[in-house]
Amino acid sequence: MFGFLRRFRKEQPAPQIEAVAEAVVKEDAGFIIEPETETGAGDAQHGNEGVTPPEQVFGLEHATAQSEVLSEGQLPVTEDVVAPMPDSPLGETHTPMPQPATRPGAKPVEKAPLKQGLWASLRTRLARTREGLTEGLASLVLGKKQIDDELLEDIETRLLLADVGIDTTRTLINELTQKVKRKDLNSPEALLEALYQHMVRLLEVAEQPLRVLSESKPMVVLVVGINGAGKTTSIGKIGQRLHGEGHNVILAAGDTFRAAAVEQLQTWGERVGVPVIAQASGADSAGVIFDALQAARARGADVLLADTAGRLHTQGGLMEELKKVKRVLAKLDPTAPHEILLVLDASIGQNALNQATHFHQALGVTGLVVTKLDGTAKAGILFAITHKLGLPIRYIGVGERAEDLRPFNAREFVNAVLDHE
Repeated sequence: MFGFLRRFRKEQPAPQIEAVAEAVVKEDAGFIIEPETETGAGDAQHGNEGVTPPEQVFGLEHATAQSEVLSEGQLPVTEDVVAPMPDSPLGETHTPMPQPATRPGAKPVEKAPLKQGLWASLRTRLARTREGLTEGLASLVLGKKQIDDELLEDIETRLLLADVGIDTTRTLINELTQKVKRKDLNSPEALLEALYQHMVRLLEVAEQPLRVLSESKPMVVLVVGINGAGKTTSIGKIGQRLHGEGHNVILAAGDTFRAAAVEQLQTWGERVGVPVIAQASGADSAGVIFDALQAARARGADVLLADTAGRLHTQGGLMEELKKVKRVLAKLDPTAPHEILLVLDASIGQNALNQATHFHQALGVTGLVVTKLDGTAKAGILFAITHKLGLPIRYIGVGERAEDLRPFNAREFVNAVLDHE
């Protein structure tokens, strides 16, 4: 069930059956009921001068006059006055039920908020993409009994706005259209459910978490990407996760070009409790990572996470430096690096797909880390990258905390994006 459909049903006003029935009875009786407005209410007050005020009918006129005589320092003793029941004689009142006393100055007790689970947290972090995909679909789907071209076009538009990509969107819509032609789908809600299943199957091929290879010790993970994608931060978070799982981890500060990159990684090492192999700023990146691999082998480390300088995929000279790092590592271990992680910023949309394509062609990327999904409405880029390249998505980043970098789960991701429950 889609959450936005359920909420849309609840928000619809219930039919006023009793009011309609009463209006029909009065109309049959020959009465004309005019809606009361502010102007009409004022006219009624001027036109009903002969009508006895309710204060006199209920004997409240004397009480009102008496309350005006009280001095400022005298507090009147008041009682709750309840209007008489219709069948009771005038002047007979009913004593209200006693209410519990409130201690002066007491503050209301506030319930502690429940801690969000992983699913609820992911759903919250992907709110911008979910709102872009599901906004307006509820009214469109529940207002129709049959599937038509307008509904398919609206779904197509929303997929494109979420940066699912032209080719991927066309593939999804064509699959839905074929099912409609075969009469496999008989309602708009069934159409959305079919879209959900297709999107889950599309991403399931990328659901391959990072696994530490026991036969490769240390397992060398080379982390690459452009400036600002979050490479160094992702290395720190991955190192904390692997260290918490019991692995012996070493970090290599191979980004010797960006100012303060070495210090940033050293700060992460101190926070996590793992050693960092570093040299002075401006040192040769390949040399730093080579020394780190020697140190990791000597210390019996399980994993070596190597940072690299950020570069654009269009900078041929810098891309050649990454190839040099691979050649230098192969001198110590012909199988290294065992994992090449590309860190992508989801907020740049289709540019992330272009980066993944060029880095993959140059280095042979083996896994992806997609960051900043919580600050963008373009989380659909994961579908485009998976559809075109089929690369494993090792982690997704949905926040600043270390636990916000989490292993990718296809079904949970689509559930959060499409508000599926």
